[in-house]
Amino acid sequence: MAPPTLAQKDKKLFADLLSQYENRQLTKGRKTADQILKKYPEHGETMCMKGLILVHLGQRDEGINLVKEGMRKDLSSHICWHVWALIQKSEHKYEDALKSYIQALKFDKDNFNILRDTAVLQTQTRQFEGLVETRHNLLRLRPYNRNHWVGLAVAYQLNGNLAEAKQVLEYVEGFLRNVGSYDVEFSELLMYHIRILEDMGDFQSAVDMLESHDRAKGGSVLDRMAGTEMKGVTTCRLCLEEISFFTARLLEKLKESNADDEQKTAWTERADAAWRWLLSQNADGYEYYKGFLANQGIDLANVTDENREKALEMLRGYFNVQFATAPYRLALHVATGQEFKDLIKPYLTNALTKGIPSLFADLKPLYRDPAKRQVIEDTVEEFRATLATSSPPTSGSVEPTTYLWALYLLAQHHSYLGRHKQALEILDVAITHTPTLPELYMTRARALKRAGDPHGAARAMNDARLLDGQDRFINTKTGKYLLRAGMVTEADAIFSKFTRGGAPAAADLEEMQAMHYLVEQGDAYRRAGKLNLALKKYYVIQKVFESFREDQYEFHQYSVRKTILNVYTEMLKWEDNVRSHPGFIHAAVATVQIWVALHDDATLGPSLQPAETTASDVSSKKAINKAKKAARKGQPEADGANTKKGESKRRSITFALSSLRSRILSAATATQSEDRGLEPPRSRDDDPEGLKLVLAEDPLERADKYLTGLSELVPQNMDIGFAIYDVAIRRKKYLQAVRMLTRAHSLDSEHPDLHWRVVHLRNTVSSLPEPILAPVGPVLAESIAALLPAEVSLELFNSQYLQKHSSSPMAIVAHAKAAQILKAPQDEVDSILFAVLKEPVQLDHKSAFAVLSYLQEMKSPRADEFRIACNDRFELSTLFRSGEEIAALQRSFSESGESAADGEALETVT
Repeated sequence: MAPPTLAQKDKKLFADLLSQYENRQLTKGRKTADQILKKYPEHGETMCMKGLILVHLGQRDEGINLVKEGMRKDLSSHICWHVWALIQKSEHKYEDALKSYIQALKFDKDNFNILRDTAVLQTQTRQFEGLVETRHNLLRLRPYNRNHWVGLAVAYQLNGNLAEAKQVLEYVEGFLRNVGSYDVEFSELLMYHIRILEDMGDFQSAVDMLESHDRAKGGSVLDRMAGTEMKGVTTCRLCLEEISFFTARLLEKLKESNADDEQKTAWTERADAAWRWLLSQNADGYEYYKGFLANQGIDLANVTDENREKALEMLRGYFNVQFATAPYRLALHVATGQEFKDLIKPYLTNALTKGIPSLFADLKPLYRDPAKRQVIEDTVEEFRATLATSSPPTSGSVEPTTYLWALYLLAQHHSYLGRHKQALEILDVAITHTPTLPELYMTRARALKRAGDPHGAARAMNDARLLDGQDRFINTKTGKYLLRAGMVTEADAIFSKFTRGGAPAAADLEEMQAMHYLVEQGDAYRRAGKLNLALKKYYVIQKVFESFREDQYEFHQYSVRKTILNVYTEMLKWEDNVRSHPGFIHAAVATVQIWVALHDDATLGPSLQPAETTASDVSSKKAINKAKKAARKGQPEADGANTKKGESKRRSITFALSSLRSRILSAATATQSEDRGLEPPRSRDDDPEGLKLVLAEDPLERADKYLTGLSELVPQNMDIGFAIYDVAIRRKKYLQAVRMLTRAHSLDSEHPDLHWRVVHLRNTVSSLPEPILAPVGPVLAESIAALLPAEVSLELFNSQYLQKHSSSPMAIVAHAKAAQILKAPQDEVDSILFAVLKEPVQLDHKSAFAVLSYLQEMKSPRADEFRIACNDRFELSTLFRSGEEIAALQRSFSESGESAADGEALETVT
């Protein structure tokens, strides 16, 4: 049935309704809608508008139902589709909202507001081909607005049509000739045009345009930091520095083109002058030195014997620049042999005398060369020996702290190389020398962590924290180390010292999107077997990255309007790759492993549910908690009456103040708008501990959803490939599974985790009751044969792998897993794993812990035997202590408490 047609008077009333909504006169709008619906109860557009107003007024469910009903009444109205799109957009259903907008455009193709929102959603969902068409329509409707020309150019660039983007920009610049001297937006437009030319490979035009618009020559290119006007010499210098860097980089690319030698020589000279000017402004700019040397054909990443001397000569030219350390540091990278020895000694002497804590981080890249690593060790040891045996320094001699920093550097050196005992012995000497330096305790914590002692590491880091209670970095590191030691409650107590008062630390850190905390806490729960809580944390990480995607929405229109184009396009690239962040990848792999474990063991989810408690259990728990609170306050239970009186009085005062504040706020907001926005209210989490989550009936589908798109985003990450395989093989997606193993095989054909999965794949496919039919079957068989020839038996393949990697502990684990897949007896699998304790296997505590975890996963009767053997072998590690011993270590930390001084220091911060 056709929708009713409004009379002329009622059409004016409907126009008033639209105006009232635009002006957020929601109560009036609701009354107007009711007035129309009283006369036309089947008018779909009015029903949709009233529903939209109800959503704004907080009656969300009722409003959405009314909008749906209104749409059913009039599916040919652009207003109905527009209203529905607004609601979908508010729920962040961008793809669905875009479909509604496109449907609305079918009935009103020239509606400017709908076209504008469509363009934003097309950018958000990366539908760039449709974006170009929408931008064309916007430009057709408003051809004299510069923003629409710029928006069209950006749409062309995002769609890959750089030539069209260039033409649009040239046209825009043609009718914007008469701009002000300091028009920052026009300057940004020019820089965007230059970037387009660079992306097209037209470097000569880019250089010419950059130089013709150089501000120093009277052009229009300003520094983006200049704001609305140039202020002082510093800003002018920054402007020139940015332009010179851009010019030098373009000239470098020009040299790679097919030009004659004379032209290339001219470009080289111009680039050399640009790099030298940049170095005169900032002699510590590593990128400038890299470009300076590259201009002469020297790649800093791959210096050869033929150009090594020339590179050193060029760097020596900047040794005399005051306060510049970059040329010295780069010379260490280039030099070898005796030249390196001659350079490293004064470099180390200067840094140790000044007491630079980050010296080891500065030198660490040099450790890739074993010869340089040994020279550094010998040089520092020489300093240590000289300073340790010399008498107290007199005036004008070496600084007394030089010896301390030499010990600090040596400890870091030995810890990094895995010599944990030596590192700890040196740190003991250093702490005896100066017991008040937090860096020494932090390095001790790092050495213990690398040695496999998370509990000792947490205690050492806490010792560093107690020396400087107001340092947020050390407090954060302490919390992180406590999480790794499994002490979640103690970690939250540390984090809460710098979080918002009145809220739990966990909630505040989630709101602040503290990735280090979320990842470490999820891992801590997982190690403790609390898979429900671990899953909750990993899904919080997923929400963090979803919020990154949603946050970009507001910038699509703003950036084009303000002509912030280069930064905007870079932001879009970053957003497209943001899920490749190591934190997200780690969470994704861990989440999938938990879901796979829940799928494989149907009893695991129910086992995580809390036991039913009786009334007596509840009352006893309450009594214990009450006693604990009284003990913490230092009050005996006998003083309970006085405590209750004081508490009652405090509550009365608090309630009175709260009531007064509420009345004041109510009076202040009485005249404010009733608009609660279109955003849905934050839903209350009815499963805060993840107990319902682990009982989900679709664990594999949830795991697959978490992994969506990651195989294309991080194709080089083998962990993601293995995670996808683990899900696909259980979902019987055999082609997807073999594709992941084929990709992993191309990256590392000898990877231990690949070996046992290849065995698992072929064994699974060959064990199917019926062969897989064409076209999947033949393709699958061919792909498996490429990984493992059909004529090679699985047993032979497994034994050959062990023979090839007999000294690798993880290869032995892979061999054991493959043997288990092939139904080897438990005793045989245990014997294979125990072989890691024998020579010539190069066993470290991490590999040993992986073996122990696998034995425990299989419920092997020899797991405790292996744990005891590893506990004797790795003296510094606490990973192989019994459960009672680990619990005692955690209790000893908790019972030690915090010093009073620490509490006083923190009181001044919070």
